[in-house]
Amino acid sequence: MDWKRFFDNLGMNGTRWQWRIMRWQRQWKQMGSGEQVATTLSITKIILLLNLILFSIMVVRGMAAGLGISGLLHPSSELLVVSGGQWWPLIINHGEWWRCITYAFTHGGLIHLGFNMVVLYQIGPQLEEEIGPSGFISLYVITALAATFLGYIWHPVVIVVGASGALFGMIGFSITYFHRIGGHHAHAQRDFMLRWAFFAFIFGFIVGADNAAHLGGAVSGAIIGLIFPISLRSRRTLAPITKLLAGLSSIGILTSIVFLFLSWIR
Repeated sequence: MDWKRFFDNLGMNGTRWQWRIMRWQRQWKQMGSGEQVATTLSITKIILLLNLILFSIMVVRGMAAGLGISGLLHPSSELLVVSGGQWWPLIINHGEWWRCITYAFTHGGLIHLGFNMVVLYQIGPQLEEEIGPSGFISLYVITALAATFLGYIWHPVVIVVGASGALFGMIGFSITYFHRIGGHHAHAQRDFMLRWAFFAFIFGFIVGADNAAHLGGAVSGAIIGLIFPISLRSRRTLAPITKLLAGLSSIGILTSIVFLFLSWIR
């Protein structure tokens, strides 16, 4: 496709966008080969932005429904479900499988969102820099799925929302992964994550958060951290698998959000 002509027809600088697309294609190939990519494209930022956008939409929908600003601090159970919250009866009885992912981008109020996004902002960039964007997005989705499946075993009819399951997955991953690397710097990273785990668990108990999801995310993340390749040679060898998982994770997120949007217009 002639990208320059495409953007010229839109009244935009075609040459500039052609170079951007070429750079993104080159970076995607580097991600697929397991190489570290020097880029401003950050999966952490994209995930954070998706959380903020979906929360804003939820608040606006709540106000449009006559709920005032209650959706900002204390959204109702109905509003949470409509906004993508996890509720297993809808998955089992109506096939709304996409809730297994959208729940990790839905939050039960401003405080809930704020705490989770602070954790993501604190631990996400350094972890993404270490394991690469492809490993990071796969870790987010896989641990979010593990968190919600443990929740199904623990409390199958409870409405669940929040990114904390995936965040605990990152924490669990980091603890085992950096412990394997060894050395002062890696152990400092491990201890940093242990502190975050402690604070997050305490916060979870205070606000009555879903500790089943926390446990599922942490355990699954720790297991992935035990097997994730450390050396560049190993990462290149396993690059096809890493690229496949990253692609499936990206498709899973995008498809789930599309299905969420479609559920609003049915």
